[in-house]
Amino acid sequence: MPQLRLALNQIDSHVGNIAANADSVVHWTRHSAEQGAHLVAFPEMMLTGYPVEDLALRDSFVEASRTALRALAERLAAEGLGDLPVVVGYLDRTARAVPRLGRPAGSPENAAAVLHGGQVVLRFAKHHLPNYGVFDEFRYFVPGDTQPVIRVRGVDVALAICEDLWQEGGRVPATRSAGAGLLISVNASPYERNKDDLRLELVQKRAQEAGCTLAYLAMIGGQDELVFDGDSIVVDADGEVIARAPQFSEGCVLVDLDLPAASATPVEGTVDDGLRIDRVILSEEPVEPYEAVVAGGYADRLDDDEEIYDALVVGLRAYVKKNGFRSVLIGLSGGIDSALVAAIACDAIGAQNVYGISMPSKYSSDHSKGDAADLAERTGLNFRTVPIEPMFDAYMASLGLTGLAEENLQSRLRGTMLMAVSNQEGHIVLAPGNKSELAVGYSTLYGDSVGAYGPIKDVYKTDVFRLARYRNRAAEERGETPPIPVASIDKPPSAELRPGQVDTDSLPDYPVLDAILALYVDRDQGLEAIVAAGYDRELVAKTLRMVDTAEYKRRQYPPGTKISAKGFGKDRRLPITNGWREQA
Repeated sequence: MPQLRLALNQIDSHVGNIAANADSVVHWTRHSAEQGAHLVAFPEMMLTGYPVEDLALRDSFVEASRTALRALAERLAAEGLGDLPVVVGYLDRTARAVPRLGRPAGSPENAAAVLHGGQVVLRFAKHHLPNYGVFDEFRYFVPGDTQPVIRVRGVDVALAICEDLWQEGGRVPATRSAGAGLLISVNASPYERNKDDLRLELVQKRAQEAGCTLAYLAMIGGQDELVFDGDSIVVDADGEVIARAPQFSEGCVLVDLDLPAASATPVEGTVDDGLRIDRVILSEEPVEPYEAVVAGGYADRLDDDEEIYDALVVGLRAYVKKNGFRSVLIGLSGGIDSALVAAIACDAIGAQNVYGISMPSKYSSDHSKGDAADLAERTGLNFRTVPIEPMFDAYMASLGLTGLAEENLQSRLRGTMLMAVSNQEGHIVLAPGNKSELAVGYSTLYGDSVGAYGPIKDVYKTDVFRLARYRNRAAEERGETPPIPVASIDKPPSAELRPGQVDTDSLPDYPVLDAILALYVDRDQGLEAIVAAGYDRELVAKTLRMVDTAEYKRRQYPPGTKISAKGFGKDRRLPITNGWREQA
């Protein structure tokens, strides 16, 4: 059987930074060539970054992508890499009319191309377009109608893009019909918890359906609220894993494959789902037999807590660096939320670039002030204390506020101070709110909700505690100082805006609250279904009312890393003005 050394470049790209992305393709192609690769692949929309959203609707951006693709092919050849076939994702447009309402000729395509010999030798567009969760691809793109196949060193290699694997039909059965010996799928598949298990099952199933070895190449890094975890996978035709890359780690996955020789009478014409085979022959002669030295390998899987924590670190790091920021600012209360955010920030960009401010009021306990200082000492972040009591007294003397207005004033004073320091010193503010609080509106607009990014926006409170314990445990296992004070983990959560206040004065116990929220927010279950799951009717009704009436607050909260199947933002889209309520 012919041999082929495949290089899957599991790397990051930067939306809109086409020049830098092209540089990355050249760098990693050269690396792949030095490793003896015969075929090189890069992720979905590598040249433009993913997702480009409404940039896809700008003619100037589409043309910049198309121009950059041609220039990239020429550059690879000029640098001595032209003989190596390279598969790379980019943004294209269709050259002909597509029979679809409102989509004239020239509509954008989520596309990929094969570069060889200084030329773009093959172009194809994604066939299945996702339109669920965070995806809006029907808004932007028209589907491809070909089954691309390239012949490389005597092996027929079929190509696909991300959703082409996730949906039934289309390019997977077309690959079998075309008689390909290898199917490569290039992807920008966003991370969510437990997706790695689902992904492996999918790849194994599709390989068996395609009847050939399948290589699933995934992007890593972050873009706004999305995180990409890599986890590229190669399986044989029976679904047995040949190679699996680590999560959240950039690099080149090399694997030596023994593949069936291409047929002397290849299938042509139209096959499954009306896809027309578009076949390009690059090289007929197999490589000289060689001793396979790259057998793949199976990277250790991360446990659930480590996986989620790493996703939060990668998401924050990408947001800070890709937006050109250098440092972050956090209000440190001594509580668990700000402590976890600080630990994530220190791991993401280094403690020397993290600034914390303790802003005690007359209601702040001594242990909370001490816990904030202890966190700073443990992590090595920059720390200062600025009491808000003088400012609070000045406002109270002028306004005479009471009750909730008095409590919220403290939070807003802290938010104002954070933004003032941000403006003065150039740090971006991180908002410490968690998913439980955002769900029920337990946050103060223009107070603890201020900031440029919310690292734990999609993390329920019960998971906040788990992740804090995980991070401390990981530090201990490495012989390091645990970053989060035990007191911040063990004490009852409190906003400390009035004497003796604790969160459970206003909210159910977090394990119960989070279980209800998971059913209502993440799974769209109604009141009756949640009650049938064993929860008190009155408590469920109260919780759902809090969620429904807090939509306007969530719309004004900063973006934050998505780790669940349904985060607040693009995933969960509800009207702010909404008269519907689940009936008690």
